[in-house]
Amino acid sequence: MDGFDQLPDSLILLIFNSVSDVKSLIRCRSVSKRFNSLVPQTDSILLKIDRVISSESDSDSLFLTLLKSFFNFILPRPTQGPLPNRTHTYPVQILSQFQRIRELHVELPAGDLQLEKGTVVKWRAEFGETLKTCVIFGFRLGHDGNYETEFAGGLRRRVMWTISALMAASVRHFLLREVVREHKGMEELVITDREGEGEVVMEKQGLREWREARESHVRMEEEEEERGRTVVPSVRMRMRHEPRLGATLVVVRAVKDGTHNGREADVEDADLAVRAFGNGVYGDAVRELLKARSYLLEMNSF
Repeated sequence: MDGFDQLPDSLILLIFNSVSDVKSLIRCRSVSKRFNSLVPQTDSILLKIDRVISSESDSDSLFLTLLKSFFNFILPRPTQGPLPNRTHTYPVQILSQFQRIRELHVELPAGDLQLEKGTVVKWRAEFGETLKTCVIFGFRLGHDGNYETEFAGGLRRRVMWTISALMAASVRHFLLREVVREHKGMEELVITDREGEGEVVMEKQGLREWREARESHVRMEEEEEERGRTVVPSVRMRMRHEPRLGATLVVVRAVKDGTHNGREADVEDADLAVRAFGNGVYGDAVRELLKARSYLLEMNSF
């Protein structure tokens, strides 16, 4: 008798959840009839995407989708007939083999931002129906290994990179809309990239908000289809820059009723920044930036 035959289904599912990688799990289905029946019940899944495939073009990368979206934002196109469906079918098809997904981590092949040499920008965005918060941390490293005194040429460029990060996050959020729609039991969705540039997070409440909004706002989906990304709402951006470190921290929050101001807002922004980067390699720099003077900017929906 095979050793696995003596294990209860619950323990085997625990092992499958620890494996989590979609390719490995699919291979496990061919091991035995029992594995074939249990693998679809795995509820913690990691999907690594080698390239992004859309029905519009088999060769379009996520960055190209972002670039098109950016130019549409800068140079809006004239009104025209309905656009081809851009549903990204690859994740939907693969994940259709799993019936009880509760936690899904999707890893994209690369980051989305094209930056100057020596410039590093990291971001973490939380979504519900649309963007809730986004924390962006960036710095520029000189060729001699020392931080430059100014980050990326001043305020204007820092703002542009903030916009680029927000657009990159909104493209990722849009990318997996069909997966969220199909897997109604999902409680957490995380979208990262192999380069560790950015992270989109949707928790249980945010996923519920998204589903409820899409059920009642058909026009919203049509607008997102045309843009190729989720609409970014009006936001408030609190920016801090430390010339000594050559680093910048931006905390972005959607503008809505009940948004706090003053000291309470500072505390909430600090909590978001520490949660995003405080435990990583950039933690000390982020905590130092939180002591710096902040500048408040606002941006309309786009």
